[in-house]
Amino acid sequence: MGGFSFKNFTFFLIVVVLVWWSNFETSNARRVGKHWRHRRSDFTSLSKKKGKNHGGNHHHRGGKSKQKTHPPSPPLSPPQTPPTEPPKKGGDIAAPASSIVFNVLDFGAKGDGCTDDTKAFQAAWAAACKVEASTVNVPAEYVFLVGPISFSGPFCQHDIVFQLDGKIIAPTSSKEWGSGLLQWLEFTKLVGLTIQGSGIIDGNGAVWWQDSTYDDPIDDESKLIVPLNSTSPQNHPIPLRGNLGGKMPRIKPTALRFYGSFNVTVTGITIQNSPQCHLKFDNCIGVLVYNFKVSSPGDSPNTDGIHLQNSKDVLVRSSSLACGDDCISIQTGCTNVYIHNIDCGPGHGISIGGLGKDNTKACVSNITIRDIIMHNTMNGVRIKTWQGGSGSVQGVLFSNVQVSEVQLPIVIDQYYCDKRECTNQTAAVALSGINYENIRGTYTVKPLHFACSDSMPCTDITLTNIKLQPLQEHYHMYDPYCWQTFGELYTPTVPPIECLQVGKPSNNKIQGDSDAC
Repeated sequence: MGGFSFKNFTFFLIVVVLVWWSNFETSNARRVGKHWRHRRSDFTSLSKKKGKNHGGNHHHRGGKSKQKTHPPSPPLSPPQTPPTEPPKKGGDIAAPASSIVFNVLDFGAKGDGCTDDTKAFQAAWAAACKVEASTVNVPAEYVFLVGPISFSGPFCQHDIVFQLDGKIIAPTSSKEWGSGLLQWLEFTKLVGLTIQGSGIIDGNGAVWWQDSTYDDPIDDESKLIVPLNSTSPQNHPIPLRGNLGGKMPRIKPTALRFYGSFNVTVTGITIQNSPQCHLKFDNCIGVLVYNFKVSSPGDSPNTDGIHLQNSKDVLVRSSSLACGDDCISIQTGCTNVYIHNIDCGPGHGISIGGLGKDNTKACVSNITIRDIIMHNTMNGVRIKTWQGGSGSVQGVLFSNVQVSEVQLPIVIDQYYCDKRECTNQTAAVALSGINYENIRGTYTVKPLHFACSDSMPCTDITLTNIKLQPLQEHYHMYDPYCWQTFGELYTPTVPPIECLQVGKPSNNKIQGDSDAC
């Protein structure tokens, strides 16, 4: 201690300062490092959460697992812009692994094709209705006889899956139907419902078609085809009588109908031999139909494949439709409808309308129909309206349509009538912005028929890359026909369409406020 000098003291002080500074830096580094590690762990945790939420379900549509999600596409603006498929649970066929399953066999269904299983289906639905994302299972290798039934909300939980792998058949006894019903299997006021599987819905329609020849309205476009068929009788299906020998009611049901529902999906199943329309959507928002099949004879009366009415944001794709009326029928109140990759035939083609019946107002807009194959159909792509109606059809695109032995590939008919006589009226549904592109193939009666209203001519009709040839080169029944149709040819057509008028009609009636959509 006695030898401690000022020099030593200075050295000691320097050492103390250095040690203190070193500790200060280490403390800062720890704080900074802790902060950095915390941020990184947050990012890692967020990534894990994203992976859990969006990558954990391996039943993606199309079988592809996607790690990133994309915001939903906005509603269709031009008709050329397709909507995207809404995110749905459950994938194409399999139900989610965590779903609570209600098997109809556990509720008393026999599945022998003879016993009435209606009550068992009602009980299974009542149980599933109480559980969100539950599954009603209709198992394979069974045939279920089910009478008229309604699977209804609005108090059911969301995202129920109806897994149909077996077969459901309709009763053929007249007593089961009373005086007649508008639908057989009905789903109403539900959210997020999915009907999927490899099963079949069979309406046993032959027992209904027997009395339809004279009672039911006929497709008016047959008037354009009569000259070819006047010498040959119509061949109608030979029906079966009801299994109790009674006459079936005049009111024939739709096989499968959805009403007032949101985000509905139908995929994988087949509907066949419906008494009338096969699949109908009425007052629905957010409809997705894909890998779906309709199978009925071409001469079965009024058996539309898919019927859309008062519905919007609809996507129908990758389906095969064979029936006795329109493969797809688009009625009033439909907007933002995108239809592609459809095989249609036999049938009456894809139609918008008939619209404006009984002087009603009809509004249809933003419709895209593309990548279609049609074979042995009455019409190809058609718009049909009744005289006396009001409202409008606008923003329609028909694109990439391949026709084979189609009687009338392109049709606009504003004089549509499915009765024996219709009176002439001046009011009409206004048609504008109708675009046809890349429509090719063979026809047997007339390549194009545009019959527009005298008081409300069709406007802004465009045709691009149209090539339609008679099935037999020297068998040419009719030339293209246009009446009060205004628009533009963007390319030469085969055959030449010289009847289309360029520009705007000078005497075009202006729609009143009551006509506007």
